[in-house]
Amino acid sequence: MLLFLVLKASILLHRLGKNLFTLAREHKPSIIFIDEIDSLCGSRSENESEATRHIKTEFLVQMQGVGNNNDGVLVLGATNIPWTLDSAIRRRFEKRIYIPLPEEHARSFMFKLHLGSTPSSLSDSDFVTLGKKTEGYSGADISVIVRDALMQPVRKVQSATHFKRVRGPSRTDPNAIVDDLLTPCSSGDRNAIEMSQMDVPGEKLLEPIVCMSDMQRSLTSTKPTVNNQDLDKLKKFTDDFGPEEWE
Repeated sequence: MLLFLVLKASILLHRLGKNLFTLAREHKPSIIFIDEIDSLCGSRSENESEATRHIKTEFLVQMQGVGNNNDGVLVLGATNIPWTLDSAIRRRFEKRIYIPLPEEHARSFMFKLHLGSTPSSLSDSDFVTLGKKTEGYSGADISVIVRDALMQPVRKVQSATHFKRVRGPSRTDPNAIVDDLLTPCSSGDRNAIEMSQMDVPGEKLLEPIVCMSDMQRSLTSTKPTVNNQDLDKLKKFTDDFGPEEWE
């Protein structure tokens, strides 16, 4: 039963691939973008199923087959492991563009972009500092750091043993300012009240905003996912296929 389901899924993908290109030609100019193309068009082997081979063959035919007019249709593929692509698939892509890890200024902007409109105390200099400290990190790595940092205020509330009263906008009426909101604090704060999150009414809780220390804490616990071996493989791939094919 499992084999039957896999086969039916493969047939469906085969038909979808053909229909995708047909649709793109009917509505050109069009762009077909295939992320993680290595999962679809990896190197062919004796162990792969016939259904998988059919999918790759259909993709090859549609990209550059006899009678297929792809003028006005741009096909883009993205992969972190280009050396695993089938050679016939690789030849179908006239340009192979290497996009390196983000540079320092780009990393700084990514932190600001992922943080978005979330309230924070980070300054422009803090974003510059984060960009400097994340050499070797990918855009996905930076996204993970920011998502973890956004959870730090929640963790502070959950683990707090003391709260203090502060002034801020009312949770029921943002236009009204009240003096009895409660926010986490250290036990040594002179206004500290010993209590837990369970003792704080929901409408009185004021969560801390994201700060630089939250980002630094998340950065410490998040390591880059791209190692030197991966970068060396990319360099070798570049050398093997000639720099003239890269921009």
